[in-house]
Amino acid sequence: MAQPTVARTSAQSNTKTKTAKKKKGFRDSFEGLLFAIIAALLLKTFVVEAYRIPTGSMENTLLVGDFLLVNKFIYGAKSPQYIPFTDIKIPYFTLPPLRHPHTGDVVVFEWPGDRDEVKSPSPTNYIKRCIGTPGDTVQVINRVVYVDGKLLPFPAGVKFDTYNVLPKGYPNPQIFPEGSDWNEDNYGPIVVPWKGEIVHLSQNNYMKWKIFIEREGHSCNRSGNTIYVDSKPTAEYRVEHSYYFMMGDNRENSLDSRFWGFVPFQNVVGEAMIVYWSWNPEIPIYDIFAKIGSVRWGRIGMLIH
Repeated sequence: MAQPTVARTSAQSNTKTKTAKKKKGFRDSFEGLLFAIIAALLLKTFVVEAYRIPTGSMENTLLVGDFLLVNKFIYGAKSPQYIPFTDIKIPYFTLPPLRHPHTGDVVVFEWPGDRDEVKSPSPTNYIKRCIGTPGDTVQVINRVVYVDGKLLPFPAGVKFDTYNVLPKGYPNPQIFPEGSDWNEDNYGPIVVPWKGEIVHLSQNNYMKWKIFIEREGHSCNRSGNTIYVDSKPTAEYRVEHSYYFMMGDNRENSLDSRFWGFVPFQNVVGEAMIVYWSWNPEIPIYDIFAKIGSVRWGRIGMLIH
């Protein structure tokens, strides 16, 4: 009578061992997958992220349909700033930057909004070339850029669609800042603000600085000949952040700092590094052979500079 009982006990033990192994295997697989997901999220958040070029504002350096990797670590990566799938901003922290943007860097940043907007209607990332850093004097003369009076050479991929240069004295009413007599081909000179700069406010430059001050989180109004910041009368304002002047390489087809103003450092996302894929975005994916035929093999692996 004892032997059948022992046989049943052994079978039950084997079953329990197999069940335990299955559970352990599932747990190990789940933990491995969870670790991979967390690692991927950390890499995407703090190190490198993929972006797609949707417009031609950086032609011919970057083309519509280019897919690129952006180094987020170099300028100091940020933790998520918005609740996922919403425009609701949340507290975030920033890692110390290895360096700040240099003139000539191709930079991804959060667009600050149109010239007359305190902030953009929704979070939108742009990619442009850094033309001016804090304290630089930027000027465009007949489409040629000068920084601190020195000629800034055209990027290798610069593009002009026409030879028609808008002469000085023919203002574009959409140009930043409001009320200037500049246009996109003859612009400035304008000084890029830096942290700690003291701006002297007057009736003549009030419109130039109003939106700027409000973007830094303060109210700015005037009554009669008096200017008020945070409801206090004042004739000066201390700049709280460092700023950059951004411009597209497609100089005639780029809405950039010439139209909407400076980019604060806290809006900077990262530096474009490399094109990892490129094809014609206008060809639908269901036309698979034409889509594959549109792959720009020569651009894959191209360093961005």
